Amino acid sequence: MPTDRSIVLFDLFGVIARHQRPGALGKMAARCHTPTDAFTTAYWACRPPYDAGRQSAPEYWTAVLRWLSRPVDADTIEELRRTDIDSWSRVDASMVAYVRSLREVAEVALLSNIPADHADAFLAAQPWLHDLDHVAFSGKIKAAKPAPAAFQHCVVALRAAPGDFLFVDDREENVRAARAVGMNGHVFTGREELAAVIGAWLPERAVLTSGRPRPGPGSRRRRRRRGAPADPA
Repeated sequence: MPTDRSIVLFDLFGVIARHQRPGALGKMAARCHTPTDAFTTAYWACRPPYDAGRQSAPEYWTAVLRWLSRPVDADTIEELRRTDIDSWSRVDASMVAYVRSLREVAEVALLSNIPADHADAFLAAQPWLHDLDHVAFSGKIKAAKPAPAAFQHCVVALRAAPGDFLFVDDREENVRAARAVGMNGHVFTGREELAAVIGAWLPERAVLTSGRPRPGPGSRRRRRRRGAPADPA
């Protein structure tokens, strides 16, 4: 059962951060002296263990290069790794501002499929992440959406009930998975629509079943707020 808490749980890429930089896959393919289509297939086919923290960056890139029957060497791997991290580094400034503003009325958390080394780079470049109530990166928690374990991690970490959450993601399959574990869900298509959905969801939760107004979210957040994103080994 839900409690008296309201937690908006955001996906990162395609919601707050932008999708991969255009041309990045072609640039990495050229470094491997292989066609972009073939590189793209290898890049995504080998990705799930890397996203879920079951492979290191060198292990992932070794798998990609072997898929493509290309030589494996440390310099190539490091160049590909750095180019890849940069390709996923852009954020939507208006969404960052909106997410930060939500902390006045709700708890705000993040659940993203992202390898551990990408997560470290993102945390270093985006200090606002440290102000959220919880941050869960798949490469750090060893579970990637849409696996139930990824959502359950957030429930446990925040000591909440699944019904306390509104999960926001741009991928329908991830939203379906969140709903399957008991969360509320919304498929993101734009900030204005999202603001309307959240604006409707919060008032619905403003009164407990007893009819008594609940405490303001700011007071709860001051008690529960974590100073930095969790990194459960």
